[in-house]
Amino acid sequence: MPRLGFGVSESRDARAAVTEALAQGYRSIDTAAVYDNETAVGAALAASGLPRSELFVTTKVWNVDHGRTRALDAAARSLDRLGLDHVDLLLVHWPNDDLGHCLSTWEAMEELLADGRTRAVGVSNFRPSHLRRLRSLGGRLPALNQVELHPHHQQRALREVHAALGIVTGAWSPLGRGAVLGEPALARVAARHGVTPAQVVLRWHLQQGTVAVPKSDDPRRIAANRDLAFTLDRDDLDAVAALDRPAGSGRIGPVPARVDRIAS
Repeated sequence: MPRLGFGVSESRDARAAVTEALAQGYRSIDTAAVYDNETAVGAALAASGLPRSELFVTTKVWNVDHGRTRALDAAARSLDRLGLDHVDLLLVHWPNDDLGHCLSTWEAMEELLADGRTRAVGVSNFRPSHLRRLRSLGGRLPALNQVELHPHHQQRALREVHAALGIVTGAWSPLGRGAVLGEPALARVAARHGVTPAQVVLRWHLQQGTVAVPKSDDPRRIAANRDLAFTLDRDDLDAVAALDRPAGSGRIGPVPARVDRIAS
């Protein structure tokens, strides 16, 4: 999976944005059923003329489609909208605190993996308690957990759990919806390298092994976000690390529900 992808959440024109991203060299596209733009993404992929083998496509099963039958049907609808016979990564978009639904949804994900409709399965917005519950249920662990992650919300404890379990960390909103970009420390690092604060943040993600999926409808930003041919030194990395806000106060998205029923 490419470490740098392109996201289309809340895109004003997903077909145009994906078309531009592909032209700029992105090969990993991240969408979801709830974004309501899988059809537009699929049209851009088809019109690109790129071989399917060069593309990495991710989509997600939404909350109303938990449970084996619903999840299987949701995946079929996503593939139809995308115009694909398989995706490369299928994620459970949010955790479900009902143990039965958790188990049956994950059974569906493993079934989709086994029959080739996805090449890998993962989750999104899962906290350590959710991941431990999946492990306790047996079967395959998620290949990736995509979570809110940016300099104001660095999720260090969760990333340690990922490392211990062999789960890749993915970042949605890797630029913190732009909220982090006005930080003077980022401006100083950017000036030293002759780049933008956004490029600094994305390079920080790559150097810590995160899979990041920045989004934009602006062709200039789409191009700039991929132009990361520089390296942050230890002082630079420490400057970004210092921007983490305590006790999750830098979070901009919703807090995943706490799981109380964990199989052990």
